[in-house]
Formats: sequence, C-alpha cells, structure tokens
Amino acid sequence: MQSWLDENLTDLITKHGVPAASVAVLAGGVVSTAAAGILNRNTGVEATTDSVFQIGSITKLWTTTLVMQLVADGKLDLDRPVREYLPGFRLADEAAAAAITPRQLLTHSSGFSGDAFTPTSRGDDAVELFVDDVLPGLPQEVPPGAGFSYNNSGFVVLGRIAEVLRGKPYHQLIREQIAVPLELEHVATIPDEALLYRAALGHIAPKPGDPLQAAPMWSLVHAMAPAGSLLAMSAGDLLTFGRAYLDATLLDRETVDRLWEPQVDVPSIGGFADHWGLGWMIFDLDGGRLYGHDGGTVGQSAFFRLAPEQGVAVVLLTNGGDTGALYDELVGHVLRETTGIELAARPVPPEEPVRVPAELVTGRYTGVLQQSTVSVEDGEFWVLDEPVSEEARALMPESRRIRLVGLDETRLIAAEPERGVHEVLAFRSPADGRAAYLFRGGRLTPRSN
Repeated sequence: MQSWLDENLTDLITKHGVPAASVAVLAGGVVSTAAAGILNRNTGVEATTDSVFQIGSITKLWTTTLVMQLVADGKLDLDRPVREYLPGFRLADEAAAAAITPRQLLTHSSGFSGDAFTPTSRGDDAVELFVDDVLPGLPQEVPPGAGFSYNNSGFVVLGRIAEVLRGKPYHQLIREQIAVPLELEHVATIPDEALLYRAALGHIAPKPGDPLQAAPMWSLVHAMAPAGSLLAMSAGDLLTFGRAYLDATLLDRETVDRLWEPQVDVPSIGGFADHWGLGWMIFDLDGGRLYGHDGGTVGQSAFFRLAPEQGVAVVLLTNGGDTGALYDELVGHVLRETTGIELAARPVPPEEPVRVPAELVTGRYTGVLQQSTVSVEDGEFWVLDEPVSEEARALMPESRRIRLVGLDETRLIAAEPERGVHEVLAFRSPADGRAAYLFRGGRLTPRSN
C-alpha cells in the first residue's frame, strides 16, 4: 500500500483540485502514510506526514470516548435524563429538556436544533457558556427519540457533562484521557497548540465554480469544540486512535461492540451512514460493514473508516477541493485492495428525471443557520439557500440557488455536482400531501410555511 500511495497521491489531489492531503492506512498490521500538496496557498508550506489538519466532526468520536469512559467508571448512565448531570440544562421546550438522555445525544435523536454556531468565549468556559446561555433558546425541531437528525449542539452538551463529572475543561480531558495514553505526538486541542506544528489551512470557493482561495479563518467557534470545531492532528495520530478501537485499548471490547450496534436508521441521501451507533457512523456496503465518521470545518474535510473484521483503518485529511470525489477514488481503492469492500456509488441525476409531486416538496424549510426554499420555475425544481443569522453568514457568506431534478418519488438531486458530489434532498413525514421535514446534510429541517 505504501508504494501505491507514494505513486498516486500527488496525481489524485491534482485531479480533484485538492490543495493538500495526508493519508494513513493500517492493513495487515502495517502502517502506510503519505502526504502531498500545499497546506496554505498564502504561504506555500508543503504538506508532510506530520502536518496537522482539522478533523472536524470526527471529534465526536473522541467525545464519545470520554462519555463511555465515564460510563465505565460508573459516573454516567446513558439512559438517565441529562438533568441528573447538568441540573441547569434548559431548552425552549421544557418537556423535552427534562426527558432527553445522553443516549439520545449520542445517536442524534434528541431533536433540538443542532447548528447554533454561536460564539461565547475563547477560553475554558466556552462550552459551559454555550450550555448555559445558548441552549435555552434552541427550539425543539423534532420530538425526542422520533428519528435521526444530526446535532452538533448535542455533542456540546456531552462535552459539558464530561467537564462537570471530571472537573476539567474539555480540551484538557482530550489530552489527558486520550492523547497521552495513546502517546500521540501531533495533536492540537486548541488553536494555540496548532502553532507548534505544520498546520493546514482550509481553502474554499466563494461561489460554486470559483477558484479556491485560502479561508478567512482557521477554526469555527470554541463553544463547538466537543462537536468538532477545534481538534487538529496528523493522519498518523488519528490512525492510532482508530487502532485503539480495533484493539480495544481505550475501552474494553464489550463497550466497543456496544458502540458499534446500530441504534437508529438514517434516511438515504448517498455517501452518508446507513445507521448510527453510539456516536459512530455505520455503513453497510458490498463486502462488509464499515464504522467511522466524517468531518468538515472551514475548507477542511476529513474521513475516518474502520473495517474491524479485516483489521483495517483508513484516514484521509484534506484542505479543500473536490474532497468527496477524492475520497471515493482513493479510499475506495484502499478498501477494495485491503478488505474487498466496495464503496457504494454516489447518486447521480437520472437520464430521465422522476416525477416528484410539487405539492410534496415546495415550500420553505428553516433551521437556525439556513433557510431553504424549494420552488418550481418553468417546470424545473430549484432550491434557494439563504443564511438566517450573523453566525450563518460567517459560514455561508452569500445566498445560492441550486437546480434540482427528481431522483425518486420523495427525493430531489442537484443537477450539477459540488465538490465532486451531487447533493440529495429527501422529503419526510408527508401530511396532507406536503412534507413536514427536509432531510439534507443529515439534518431534519422543519417546514416553516
């Protein structure tokens, strides 16, 4: 595998317009690593295998680890209300706040709004302030336990539980409970630490089709650290974390097996999980089952996969470009050669679009960051995405329109790819012929008109 990575990585990132990538693979007990490209187009610094990239929401697996260590120590019960551990836990829906459990947070089935990227503090109190000051204003978009809806805010709550029960800030727990025991050498838990390493900067296209440019910020808000806004590391160190799960060294085998049991099913939108375990994405594929997580921050994308039956782990860290297409080609090859597992083909627009009832899908769907308006113009479906807050404008500076075509009776698909992928929009829970929710990017967003 080492020779294939050495021979192909540079060509692959060039092909897919990715400024830099770092890869680590464990197969047959052998670790292979490679890096190529430019970490920051403003400075021209080249990527090396010890460069640190942000891992985004893969951080949720580190938060899950902290939570399950608390369970193992008898300090936390996943099925008791969160309020037993955080008495001040409040949401806009009082009944939901009183009932939600850590298990529902781990499985993204708590139902409250999950994308409140609201800045609180840049210090050790950032997570605490988010739970105390931001959470009380978050609406209940789906009843608790009613279904899967990806929830960043829920993992901030889990991080706060760990802080309270351990008596230390989240970033310190990550280092003491995980990084130090695993003897990781290239991990930055906060932005200040990233300065100690060769750190990747994200690259973004201001509009679809525009050339990539260096992102205007390195990280998302500190308050979202347990969900994935800050943690950065080398591909090799993330691989070591994965190996700790294959070998059951951070948590015992029984606990790891519990984490990998499907808890909730996920609507099909292509390239996403089929089920969610306790914190973990689960993929049912031709040739076997994979476990892992994806991560995305400002212009950086990360991919992490484990094939436990074959003893294989794969990490791909990137800083912009058509990262989904790179993942499909590079990780797809690695998995095919080392496990026999084939990645599922991503959905593409059909040659003959399927008729989708306009009354089912048209309307406005509003979350805390973005408002999506689906309409029909001259017989074609379109979605207009608009930011709805100052925090949203920092992540999504401008509105955008995307042309859609029918994929099946309840799903539309983008006519043109973005970052190498055709996005799928699924419409759920129809009532009186109209969908109650738009499922997009893993989130259930309620209809607002």
